[in-house]
Amino acid sequence: MTELSFFETVERRRSIRSYQPKPVEEDKIVKILETVNLAPSAGDLQAYEIVLVKDQRRKEALARAAWGQYFIAEAPVVFVVCANRRRSAMRYGRRGEELYSINDSSIAAAYLELAAAALGLGSCWVGAFRDEEVARIIGAPGYVRPIAIIPVGYPAEKPVRPPRRGYRDFLHVERLRLGS
Repeated sequence: MTELSFFETVERRRSIRSYQPKPVEEDKIVKILETVNLAPSAGDLQAYEIVLVKDQRRKEALARAAWGQYFIAEAPVVFVVCANRRRSAMRYGRRGEELYSINDSSIAAAYLELAAAALGLGSCWVGAFRDEEVARIIGAPGYVRPIAIIPVGYPAEKPVRPPRRGYRDFLHVERLRLGS
């Protein structure tokens, strides 16, 4: 398993929407999940749940629930990252339920994508989907909210990086000052 440096990983990561029909090795799936387990979280509560989907019919159902983004079903492995609102609310109340659990699961999803990239895999963070439908497909209780569908596999494409803003365009020293 060849692993990249952190900065190489960040530089190489792209949103991949086409996958080779090659399965993802179990040791790579475990490495991804071990990496997610290291993600920081509010109060170290780890207010996220991850559902691993390999079943083709369920992947197709997720693709339909994601407004027809059928590349999801093409990936050999799909992770559905969810916020466990109850877990965070136990300590932080409403703010934990509405914000910290979302933050925790988003950080976990970012770690998942970076771990996949470091292992030579491609992924795509899919956030456009019908929440209730995805929750039904994965059997999530009402207090668990799907945040991202992340297909993972060996890339069958090499997209170019879209233009990025320079950091001077988003950095505000001491105070936010936006132009009109």
